Amino acid sequence: MKTIVGIRFREGGKVYYFDPGDREFKKGSFCIVETSYGTECGEVVLANCEVPDEQIKTPLKSVRRQATEEDLRRLRENGEKEKKALRVCEERIEKLGLEMSLVDVEYSFDRGKILFYFTADGRVDFRELVRDLAGIFKTRIELRQIGVRDESKMMGGLGVCGRPFCCHSFMADFHSVSIKMAKEQGLSLNPVKISGTCGRLMCCLEYEQKAYEQYWKTTPRVGTVVKTADGVGSVVDANVLKEEVRVKFVNGDDISYKVYAVSNITPLHGPKSGAEKSGKGGKKKTDKVEG
Repeated sequence: MKTIVGIRFREGGKVYYFDPGDREFKKGSFCIVETSYGTECGEVVLANCEVPDEQIKTPLKSVRRQATEEDLRRLRENGEKEKKALRVCEERIEKLGLEMSLVDVEYSFDRGKILFYFTADGRVDFRELVRDLAGIFKTRIELRQIGVRDESKMMGGLGVCGRPFCCHSFMADFHSVSIKMAKEQGLSLNPVKISGTCGRLMCCLEYEQKAYEQYWKTTPRVGTVVKTADGVGSVVDANVLKEEVRVKFVNGDDISYKVYAVSNITPLHGPKSGAEKSGKGGKKKTDKVEG
């Protein structure tokens, strides 16, 4: 087991693990650490705890020390400087007529570099902008193009659920989300209803996906012919929360429906393919009982 401490350098940002040594760091406190980008000051969001060695992918850097009042004052000053740098950069972008939208600005703790985040539809030649900004701020300038999901993570806001964006409030990394998840969860495939403010599929589609995948392993799909206590019928609907299916029975001209628990039915064969339904595709296949 390895003792670690989790530190975040910006609101909604990724949590990085460091070695606290023999010191105890409380959640909410601030520490000075050495990163690949230089010396930084971050907030402790995960107090000292032990994790298995296999969860540590790279050698951990050590926490240098607890942040002092002078460090915190410098951190606040950097925040004010970032606001000023944002206004200046927006003015230069407008003057140069660049097709880009500035999202955020980040000062390194030692003020040796200023990082500007922006979005754009394509590639942007910002060399002249970098020269102008370097001349104004007299420090190293870096511009980084980000996607719309990263923009939402940085800016924050409220989702359609009325709560703050997941990506801004607690998600450290983005997960892969697909339209297949919406299909398996029985959601409307209307892009407006399953897309977030960023215009991409909502991250929350991934939260319950494993539970749905497990459910569909034991639940007949719509169109499956099943055997019930009342005879043989076909599944027309499934309720994932109640673990129930609605079965359709056809007896001549009479059609009836009944709801059954998944545990009380036996699948006979799956939905028919398009060829079988239309009678095309050669010799008709015999039905087989699926294991």
